[in-house]
Amino acid sequence: MTKARAYFQLLKFRLSFTVAFSSALGYLLGLPTPNWGRALLVLLGGLLVTGAANIVNQVFEKDLDKLMHRTENRPLPTRRLSVTEAWVFCGLLAVTGLGLLAYCFNPLTAALSLLSLILYGFIYTPLKTVSPVCVAVGAIPGGLPPLIGWVAATGYVGEAAWVLFGIQFMWQFPHFWAIAWVADEDYKRAGFKMLPTPGNRDLRTAFQIMTYTVLLIPVSLLPLVLGISGRTSAGVALVCGVLFTLLTVRLMRTQDRKAALSIMFASFLYLPIVQIALLLDKV
Repeated sequence: MTKARAYFQLLKFRLSFTVAFSSALGYLLGLPTPNWGRALLVLLGGLLVTGAANIVNQVFEKDLDKLMHRTENRPLPTRRLSVTEAWVFCGLLAVTGLGLLAYCFNPLTAALSLLSLILYGFIYTPLKTVSPVCVAVGAIPGGLPPLIGWVAATGYVGEAAWVLFGIQFMWQFPHFWAIAWVADEDYKRAGFKMLPTPGNRDLRTAFQIMTYTVLLIPVSLLPLVLGISGRTSAGVALVCGVLFTLLTVRLMRTQDRKAALSIMFASFLYLPIVQIALLLDKV
């Protein structure tokens, strides 16, 4: 049971499920009428591939994880699992997930999922200790899940898929930077360079967080412009975007951890609310 629990922790289930959930929503948005059973298959495939990407991340950062309070009890730093066991589990998850997506949907869905895994695990992860540009690189695999879901439904990457990608891509910046602001002490111990102005929780960083949050508003209204969804979801996106932006204005004014924490929690709520509104407005 201890081993099983360690493998489950290695999967980062909550994070993996959240990512896979946005893939399932993208799939449902790409269909003329919902198919909930096949949406669950998209979710399962996405969960397995995302779990594999998270394992790659933890293998490469096992020594750095020992230095941070938030990660020191993970399975690899505590040696409850070996690196070999982690790689084997990663391979099983990746092959199963990619195979499921290719067989049940189409090869392009599997190829994009593999691209996302490579970008996250093998490019974004090592960049975290090199340059703040890692956030922009990480935002690409972070934004791909709804696009992948749309491709699973349609078999091609259309402008609607790019819009769904754009919303989740832009959302990554205030989301990641708020987390980096809150966890700054931990990240510095590990040598992570996540904030846009390295080593500084200052007005410039707060301004960039606000800028990307403001830019998220027009991007979130594109589904209405392109006819992907209707006015109700656009209204929800607009209200959520304005409230989200007001929190970033507060961070610019105070530049304190509490304000960044509010942005972090708001980011967890923003994305599922806007995406579910898009789906409900369509069905």
